[in-house]
Amino acid sequence: MSVIGVVASATGGVEQLREGLVRPLLDREHQVAITVTPTAAAWIAPAERWELERITGLPVRSQPRRPGEARPHPPIDLFVAAPASANTVAKLALGIGDNQALSVLSEGLGSTPMVVFPKVNAAHARHPAWAGHLDTLREAGVVLVEWELLEPRTEAKRELPWDRVLAAVDGLADQFFQGRLRDRGAGVADGGDG
Repeated sequence: MSVIGVVASATGGVEQLREGLVRPLLDREHQVAITVTPTAAAWIAPAERWELERITGLPVRSQPRRPGEARPHPPIDLFVAAPASANTVAKLALGIGDNQALSVLSEGLGSTPMVVFPKVNAAHARHPAWAGHLDTLREAGVVLVEWELLEPRTEAKRELPWDRVLAAVDGLADQFFQGRLRDRGAGVADGGDG
């Protein structure tokens, strides 16, 4: 069983997190550890947070732990940041870890497989720095899930492309875990202790 670190930002669609992403990952027999930005934590109703904790068996994190406190989540095998706000994407690309969600993503960037779904609008994408942020993440090995961008305040409420996010997670997990199994097999075949 792999541990998927789900990181969510305060942007439209965070209210779909449980049914759109977390439950399908659990159905795929992954363990799911959820971390949210401080604003997303305020947006998620207490009953919804409780339900996320109940179905995952782990706390939903939004604050860092204190020195000496036990780690509340197991080591993460793969991250999926969805939905990720423009703020979260830009800060991740720049290496700014000013909250728990960004800290765990920044620590994993380049060393832990990662899928990011930027939930942004066309105005965000026109910012002169935006393309560079996406290029930085791609160069670090991040799989980006992109969708049709609409202008601000013209967007009708629409379902996030959870199926595409899940397909990206599945593909990256298959690639990563097959490689890990292959490496273990090679170590045993070579007389190593695997």
